[in-house]
Amino acid sequence: MQENDYLSGVERLVPAGDLTLWAEGFGDPRDPAILLVMGAGAQGVQWNDGLIARLAAAGHHVIRYDHRDTGRSSTVDFATSPYTVADLASDALAVLDAFAVERAHLVGVSLGGLLVQHLARTHPHRVRTQTVISSTPLGADTGAAVERALAGLEPLPGMLPPPSLAVLSALAASLPPAGASAADYLAARRPLWRVLHGGVLPFPEEEYGRLEARVHARARDLSAAVNHSLAGAAGFDAMGGAGGGAGDRPPALVIHGSEDPMFPPEHGRAVADALPGATLVMVDGMGHTLPACLDGLLAEAVLDHIGRRVNAG
Repeated sequence: MQENDYLSGVERLVPAGDLTLWAEGFGDPRDPAILLVMGAGAQGVQWNDGLIARLAAAGHHVIRYDHRDTGRSSTVDFATSPYTVADLASDALAVLDAFAVERAHLVGVSLGGLLVQHLARTHPHRVRTQTVISSTPLGADTGAAVERALAGLEPLPGMLPPPSLAVLSALAASLPPAGASAADYLAARRPLWRVLHGGVLPFPEEEYGRLEARVHARARDLSAAVNHSLAGAAGFDAMGGAGGGAGDRPPALVIHGSEDPMFPPEHGRAVADALPGATLVMVDGMGHTLPACLDGLLAEAVLDHIGRRVNAG
């Protein structure tokens, strides 16, 4: 079979307490599962089809899903029903349960990388391996670093560097008004994607345009995604908790971009230092996005990590 033959996904709505989450599986459900966990405010379809096809063609059941408050999943009135980042991690377990997956290889990007780290700590029996992409360590005080940056102050000793001022400015301007047309939505989002992409790799404007058009078309309420920021406003320390010792932690791969303006490279190194035995892959030219030109590299890194760990076990 060709890789494209694996792009016919099976969609389902997954129960997660009082919510329902949209999810989609690719490949043979009898194969070892890979759960893809997106970042804050991002939909599951923002995992590229090319990456999914490569992972499924290598003999894996690949699952992606929409977080609550994104895409086709339930939206929440945060004022009356607040939730935590740890609740977002629990949603990932609900997806695994719905697909009858006892243990999976977890791959998370940005906030998704934090959720993966959390689950590997608190539910190591559900995680075969963990891959953390473009993220930061659990417990990193990114909020304080951002506050100092906005005040024109340098990070305190021991603080990881904050997002660039260009990213902070683009984020503040990236939310279009309610009911914005697809064209207006794209116009508001394009500057953010340019900054997040970084200035080394060619910027694939048409690719991002098609992706954002898809995001706009399938969202129940685009404004609901801001709830992820509210959930994380208190920081990520609350995501800690009981879990196995270092020897019980699932094997870790850390992938980070040399040009990441959201979480500069020091964050990736800190994640690798925090996860015993982690392998760090620093990708030259990569920013805080997953353009299709990196599908092959990312798939190869993940599959190599999975293969080495499985063979070692």
